[in-house]
Amino acid sequence: MADNFTDIYTGLIEVPLEFLTLHGVFIIGEVLIVLTMLHMLYQRRSPTSMISWLLMMIIVPYLFIFIYFLIGIRKRPAKKRKSSLHVKSVSESAVKINSIDGILRSNGIAGVNEYNSFELIRDSVKAYNTLMDEIHSASKSISISTYLFKNDPVTKNIIDALIEKASKGVQVRLLVDSLGSYKLYFFQGPLKKLRKAGCEVHFFMPLLRLPYQNDINLRNHRKIYLFDETTLITGGMNLSNEYMGPTKKSYQWEDILFKTQGDATYQYAQIFEADWAYASGSSMRSSTPPLKKVYGDASIQVVPSGPDIEGDALFEALVDAINTATERIWIVTPYFLPDEILMHTLKIAKHKGLDIKLITPKQSDHFIADLSRSSYMRELEEIGIDLILYNGKILHAKAILFDSDTLMIGSVNIDNRSLLLNYEVVSFVYSKTIISEIEEWMQGFIANADTQMPQSSKPRRIVENFMRILAPQL
Repeated sequence: MADNFTDIYTGLIEVPLEFLTLHGVFIIGEVLIVLTMLHMLYQRRSPTSMISWLLMMIIVPYLFIFIYFLIGIRKRPAKKRKSSLHVKSVSESAVKINSIDGILRSNGIAGVNEYNSFELIRDSVKAYNTLMDEIHSASKSISISTYLFKNDPVTKNIIDALIEKASKGVQVRLLVDSLGSYKLYFFQGPLKKLRKAGCEVHFFMPLLRLPYQNDINLRNHRKIYLFDETTLITGGMNLSNEYMGPTKKSYQWEDILFKTQGDATYQYAQIFEADWAYASGSSMRSSTPPLKKVYGDASIQVVPSGPDIEGDALFEALVDAINTATERIWIVTPYFLPDEILMHTLKIAKHKGLDIKLITPKQSDHFIADLSRSSYMRELEEIGIDLILYNGKILHAKAILFDSDTLMIGSVNIDNRSLLLNYEVVSFVYSKTIISEIEEWMQGFIANADTQMPQSSKPRRIVENFMRILAPQL
């Protein structure tokens, strides 16, 4: 009888404990969700971004909290983020040449610098040969920053050339994004020879850190290949055999770089030094100004963007460039996931009678991105904007022509991640000769393209439109 009373008493204790534990976890989860929502409101996010996160909260309510604090924060408090970047110029034009220049200066970006050389590199073999020539010619320093660095025959040749230069006393520094090059990050065998030869190698935002110590959502997408601080190669190409090589391969992507000397090189060097100091934990080194004033006739405005830039200077400049264009806007981008502001701006430009072309791969290397872009592209197609769906290999280049006097070229895709999250850099180039060459390059894609979106079923249309809600997080 006593044993029966003991069992009943024990049961009465166990049930409330289980009840309290279950409801305690539930209450804590709900409190965290409310705090996360308050954090979103405190950051003054756009309605589109908030709707996207709220939808995720409904679908995966508790996992949503972790994902939000892992990848959902654009700007960290000053003590937790990379120092603000302030790029100086030595040949800045005293006069604002257009509204783009004015907007950028108002955001703390240096004005247009003149007398730069400019050589467009639009071929994978030329890109490889130019890069290798500059490595072999360097006598003082080689500084390389890239998002993707693969372990393949092309990068093996690059590594061997860097080791040779290091053995001759040239300072070699390699900065690689840890997420973009995650395979190399986790398996660093190919880098052992580099380090043993005296080359310095660092990964931007190492992955094996806690989320609050590592802004995993904010990647370094800049491509800066700098030699003796006098010659710069930059653009959209990463370092792998998909982008370049000693011979032309059928699997290589379409992409571009450009080579320059002058004040633009000096500004890119400052960006590299800031990124290097942050990734390596070393003191920031001063860059060397150009040795002479005139290297060419190209006027270039260097525009970094990302968490180390106050505000959204590049985004504002892009919107203004679309608004002030009077003849044409030709966009080359591998991924097209614009926000509502860009979509409305492009639609207004078309209604004003501008020639607008969106040149993009018929199929990119990301299925989700292709699915997500479809709704936006169908909307543009409906109002008569020309869609140029390139039929060749993956088109990875990023460039925009505005009328006949402005070119934007660099690492930025037309998507939320590139424009508002990643560390990026572009150049606005003001030169009719260069723009004519870029136009000819773009015409090559137009000649080998479809001009209509493929027909889709009603279920696919529903999925495409649904993906618009998630697009800000892609």
